[in-house]
Amino acid sequence: MIDVSKLTIESAHDHLMKGDFTAVELAQTYLDIIAKKDKDVNAYREVFTDVIDQAKKADEIIKFGKATILTGIPFAMKDNILIEDRIAGASSKMLENYKASYDATVTKKLKDAGAVFIGHTNMDEFAMGGSTENSAYGPTRNPFDIERVSGGSSGGSVAAVAMDGALAAMGTDTGGSVRQPSSFCGTVGLKPTYGAASRYGLIAMGSSLDQPGPIGKTVADTEIIFDVIKGKDRYDSTSMDSPFISGGITKKDKLTIGVPRHFMESGIDADVLANFDETLKKLEKQGHKIVDVTLPNIEYSLAVYYVLMPAEVSSNMARFDGVKYGAHADGKNLLEDYLLTRGQFLGKEVRRRIILGTYVLSTGYYDAYYGKACVTRDLLKKDFTEAFKNIDVIVTPTSPTPAFKVGEKASDPLSMYLADIFTVTANLTGVPAISVPCGTVVREEKNLPLGFQIMAPHFREDLLFQLGKDIESVR
Repeated sequence: MIDVSKLTIESAHDHLMKGDFTAVELAQTYLDIIAKKDKDVNAYREVFTDVIDQAKKADEIIKFGKATILTGIPFAMKDNILIEDRIAGASSKMLENYKASYDATVTKKLKDAGAVFIGHTNMDEFAMGGSTENSAYGPTRNPFDIERVSGGSSGGSVAAVAMDGALAAMGTDTGGSVRQPSSFCGTVGLKPTYGAASRYGLIAMGSSLDQPGPIGKTVADTEIIFDVIKGKDRYDSTSMDSPFISGGITKKDKLTIGVPRHFMESGIDADVLANFDETLKKLEKQGHKIVDVTLPNIEYSLAVYYVLMPAEVSSNMARFDGVKYGAHADGKNLLEDYLLTRGQFLGKEVRRRIILGTYVLSTGYYDAYYGKACVTRDLLKKDFTEAFKNIDVIVTPTSPTPAFKVGEKASDPLSMYLADIFTVTANLTGVPAISVPCGTVVREEKNLPLGFQIMAPHFREDLLFQLGKDIESVR
């Protein structure tokens, strides 16, 4: 069996090119690991039956000298990213038997590059949650401690990579759903600039917030995947090419790093804060400049997010009514059809967010909640624009705590929402952000990973990769 524990996309590609092993042998190794480990982790909703056939095609491409760096690389795909003729259920009973009629743009780009899709991964239902406990098919557990959550909503994709059940994965990030589980499971997770990668073929949650995001073992892995999936797409009017694509970026060896200390005064695990400070010291020793930065409205970010996101959820979920497609329950009339279908086939957290969103958009409350949240979101964007005039990046811990135990926050939604405190701002402002592993803490004799979050100006993913690699070099 191939030792995949140290493999990266680049090293796996080199081995495939040299003939050290074939794409079939690589895929079979991952399938064997999944068969051994996934009964405890529950990372996958479905492992595809044609994985070896996909790998055989990859070997043919390699044989004829037409391989890209992703040819033959085994990928896990989140259950809300469409793959033609595959069930894409968003881990919900509502879409349990829905078979996609087309490829998402990110899927097509990865297919064209020769990636091998291992399967669809478990997630919080319709991407609503921060622990993958809201899946209709049971929680995904953390490979570092199966008593703990993997994070969410892309918990299955991240856990698949962390347990060596895939070399790379795709998730989606609406408020931290790639970065937070990456922090919990010791992977690298990238949330690109809003519009940098197409949302076409993603099952929508919050349309002004969603972005597809790559998950890998290293910063270089996520950079490789991002370079493949990025770019303008005619099927997504919000997508665009980077304005810096033809140059215009001034490269700097050493960066000015802004730290919003005023936003970290309470609510953070002491070990998390100590690890964050230690990482900053290492970066300072490398020659980077660390400065305090003030973001006047960042304290409102979580409240703004939990008004805007449910509002968009309520709109996007209206299509799941038992009439157009998806599950259906028979009632005495059309209204009862709606009530029974949505009551039976949507989980508690999804129903909660639909109700919250409908409320903040309702007559008499729209101006008081949704309108004010939109205004405050604009203020947040201005705060970041002003800050980036004097600094290159903004850094925080990815999560205020290490992974918590399964069930620990399940009965307290507000506590669960507070775990998003550092991640939602990047989605509200549209800036790119990455979580990079920066060490571990010990809890009950288990080493639990921690993540270091970096945010950069729009379309400056290059700064995330640059600083992320520096963190890796001193970890």
